[in-house]
Amino acid sequence: MDLTRRDALSALAASGVAVVGGAALVESDVLEFGDDGKESALAAHDIDTLVAVARVVFPSEVTGIREFVTTYAVGRTEDRPTYRRGTAAAISTLDTYATEWYDGTFVELDRETQDTLLDEMGVATAHPDPNGSDAARVRYYLVNDVLFALFTSPTGGKLVGTENPRGYPGGLDGYRGGGE
Repeated sequence: MDLTRRDALSALAASGVAVVGGAALVESDVLEFGDDGKESALAAHDIDTLVAVARVVFPSEVTGIREFVTTYAVGRTEDRPTYRRGTAAAISTLDTYATEWYDGTFVELDRETQDTLLDEMGVATAHPDPNGSDAARVRYYLVNDVLFALFTSPTGGKLVGTENPRGYPGGLDGYRGGGE
Protein backbone atom coordinates (compact mmCIF):
# COMPACT_ATOMS: atom_id res chain seq x y z
CA MET A 1 0.00 0.00 0.00
CA ASP A 2 1.84 3.05 -1.29
CA LEU A 3 1.29 6.38 0.47
CA THR A 4 1.70 9.54 -1.58
CA ARG A 5 2.02 13.26 -1.00
CA ARG A 6 -1.62 13.51 -1.97
CA ASP A 7 -2.41 11.26 1.01
CA ALA A 8 -0.36 13.55 3.25
CA LEU A 9 -2.22 16.60 1.95
CA SER A 10 -5.51 14.83 2.66
CA ALA A 11 -4.35 14.08 6.21
CA LEU A 12 -3.32 17.71 6.66
CA ALA A 13 -6.75 18.86 5.53
CA ALA A 14 -8.35 16.43 8.00
CA SER A 15 -6.21 17.91 10.79
CA GLY A 16 -7.40 21.43 9.97
CA VAL A 17 -4.33 22.63 8.07
CA ALA A 18 -5.24 24.72 5.04
CA VAL A 19 -3.86 23.18 1.87
CA VAL A 20 -3.74 25.90 -0.77
CA GLY A 21 -4.05 24.77 -4.35
CA GLY A 22 -2.95 21.25 -3.48
CA ALA A 23 0.67 22.37 -3.41
CA ALA A 24 2.89 19.63 -2.05
CA LEU A 25 5.86 20.41 0.13
CA VAL A 26 9.21 19.02 -0.86
CA GLU A 27 12.00 17.77 1.34
CA SER A 28 14.13 20.83 0.62
CA ASP A 29 11.49 22.89 2.45
CA VAL A 30 12.51 21.10 5.62
CA LEU A 31 16.11 22.18 5.27
CA GLU A 32 15.61 25.70 3.93
CA PHE A 33 12.60 27.01 5.80
CA GLY A 34 13.64 29.61 8.33
CA ASP A 35 16.07 31.53 6.13
CA ASP A 36 13.52 34.36 5.88
CA GLY A 37 13.76 35.25 9.57
CA LYS A 38 10.96 32.95 10.74
CA GLU A 39 11.58 30.42 13.45
CA SER A 40 13.23 27.34 11.96
CA ALA A 41 11.13 24.45 10.75
CA LEU A 42 11.74 20.88 11.74
CA ALA A 43 15.34 19.91 11.16
CA ALA A 44 16.29 17.07 8.83
CA HIS A 45 17.06 14.91 11.89
CA ASP A 46 13.54 15.57 13.19
CA ILE A 47 12.03 14.40 9.92
CA ASP A 48 14.32 11.34 9.89
CA THR A 49 13.14 10.50 13.40
CA LEU A 50 9.45 10.88 12.52
CA VAL A 51 10.02 8.63 9.49
CA ALA A 52 11.74 6.05 11.71
CA VAL A 53 8.86 6.16 14.21
CA ALA A 54 6.37 5.71 11.36
CA ARG A 55 8.30 2.71 10.05
CA VAL A 56 8.00 1.12 13.47
CA VAL A 57 4.31 1.83 14.08
CA PHE A 58 2.86 1.61 10.56
CA PRO A 59 1.72 -1.77 9.24
CA SER A 60 4.47 -3.53 7.27
CA GLU A 61 2.60 -3.33 3.96
CA VAL A 62 2.77 0.49 3.92
CA THR A 63 5.32 2.03 1.54
CA GLY A 64 6.12 5.59 0.52
CA ILE A 65 6.61 6.52 4.18
CA ARG A 66 9.39 9.12 3.81
CA GLU A 67 7.56 11.29 1.29
CA PHE A 68 4.28 10.98 3.18
CA VAL A 69 5.71 11.79 6.63
CA THR A 70 7.88 14.63 5.33
CA THR A 71 4.98 16.34 3.60
CA TYR A 72 2.68 15.85 6.57
CA ALA A 73 5.18 16.90 9.25
CA VAL A 74 6.31 20.06 7.47
CA GLY A 75 2.74 21.08 6.71
CA ARG A 76 1.56 20.27 10.22
CA THR A 77 4.25 22.31 11.95
CA GLU A 78 4.98 25.13 9.50
CA ASP A 79 2.70 27.74 11.06
CA ARG A 80 2.53 26.20 14.52
CA PRO A 81 5.76 27.10 16.35
CA THR A 82 4.56 25.79 19.72
CA TYR A 83 3.63 22.43 18.22
CA ARG A 84 6.91 22.33 16.28
CA ARG A 85 8.89 22.98 19.47
CA GLY A 86 6.91 20.23 21.25
CA THR A 87 7.67 17.81 18.43
CA ALA A 88 11.38 18.70 18.47
CA ALA A 89 11.48 18.34 22.27
CA ALA A 90 9.81 14.90 22.10
CA ILE A 91 12.39 13.85 19.50
CA SER A 92 15.18 15.08 21.75
CA THR A 93 13.69 13.09 24.64
CA LEU A 94 13.46 9.97 22.47
CA ASP A 95 17.09 10.42 21.40
CA THR A 96 18.19 10.83 25.02
CA TYR A 97 16.62 7.50 25.93
CA ALA A 98 18.06 5.85 22.81
CA THR A 99 21.53 7.15 23.55
CA GLU A 100 21.47 6.24 27.25
CA TRP A 101 20.01 2.77 26.73
CA TYR A 102 21.36 1.78 23.32
CA ASP A 103 24.31 4.11 22.56
CA GLY A 104 22.81 5.81 19.52
CA THR A 105 20.07 8.19 18.46
CA PHE A 106 16.71 6.69 17.56
CA VAL A 107 17.41 6.81 13.83
CA GLU A 108 20.76 5.05 14.31
CA LEU A 109 19.10 2.01 15.87
CA ASP A 110 17.75 -0.92 13.87
CA ARG A 111 13.97 -1.19 13.59
CA GLU A 112 13.68 -4.00 16.14
CA THR A 113 15.62 -1.99 18.73
CA GLN A 114 13.54 1.10 17.95
CA ASP A 115 10.38 -0.91 18.63
CA THR A 116 11.88 -2.28 21.85
CA LEU A 117 12.86 1.22 22.99
CA LEU A 118 9.33 2.56 22.47
CA ASP A 119 7.98 -0.43 24.37
CA GLU A 120 10.47 -0.06 27.24
CA MET A 121 9.65 3.64 27.53
CA GLY A 122 5.99 2.70 27.96
CA VAL A 123 4.87 4.66 24.91
CA ALA A 124 2.23 2.10 23.88
CA THR A 125 0.41 2.38 27.20
CA ALA A 126 1.04 6.07 27.92
CA HIS A 127 -1.87 8.47 27.79
CA PRO A 128 -0.93 11.01 25.08
CA ASP A 129 -0.33 14.35 26.75
CA PRO A 130 1.75 17.25 25.42
CA ASN A 131 2.61 18.24 29.00
CA GLY A 132 2.88 14.76 30.47
CA SER A 133 5.66 12.30 31.14
CA ASP A 134 8.38 11.58 28.59
CA ALA A 135 6.42 8.60 27.26
CA ALA A 136 3.20 10.63 27.09
CA ARG A 137 4.89 13.39 25.08
CA VAL A 138 6.53 10.91 22.68
CA ARG A 139 3.14 9.25 22.27
CA TYR A 140 1.37 12.57 21.67
CA TYR A 141 3.81 14.32 19.33
CA LEU A 142 5.38 11.40 17.49
CA VAL A 143 3.43 8.14 17.56
CA ASN A 144 -0.14 9.47 17.60
CA ASP A 145 0.64 12.19 15.07
CA VAL A 146 2.03 9.84 12.41
CA LEU A 147 -0.77 7.32 13.06
CA PHE A 148 -3.38 10.06 12.78
CA ALA A 149 -1.86 11.08 9.45
CA LEU A 150 -1.90 7.50 8.20
CA PHE A 151 -5.45 6.64 9.20
CA THR A 152 -7.01 9.94 8.10
CA SER A 153 -5.61 9.56 4.59
CA PRO A 154 -7.76 7.69 2.10
CA THR A 155 -5.01 5.15 1.35
CA GLY A 156 -4.18 4.53 5.01
CA GLY A 157 -7.86 4.48 5.91
CA LYS A 158 -8.31 1.41 3.71
CA LEU A 159 -6.30 -0.53 6.29
CA VAL A 160 -9.07 -0.04 8.85
CA GLY A 161 -12.07 0.21 6.57
CA THR A 162 -12.39 4.00 6.44
CA GLU A 163 -11.56 4.66 2.79
CA ASN A 164 -13.53 7.90 2.98
CA PRO A 165 -12.60 9.46 6.32
CA ARG A 166 -14.66 12.41 7.57
CA GLY A 167 -13.81 15.47 5.56
CA TYR A 168 -13.72 13.62 2.23
CA PRO A 169 -16.57 13.07 -0.22
CA GLY A 170 -18.84 10.42 1.26
CA GLY A 171 -16.78 10.18 4.44
CA LEU A 172 -19.40 11.26 6.94
CA ASP A 173 -21.94 8.90 5.38
CA GLY A 174 -19.52 6.03 6.00
CA TYR A 175 -19.55 6.81 9.72
CA ARG A 176 -23.33 7.08 9.81
CA GLY A 177 -23.80 3.79 8.04
CA GLY A 178 -25.09 5.43 4.85
CA GLY A 179 -22.02 4.58 2.77
CA GLU A 180 -21.14 1.26 1.29
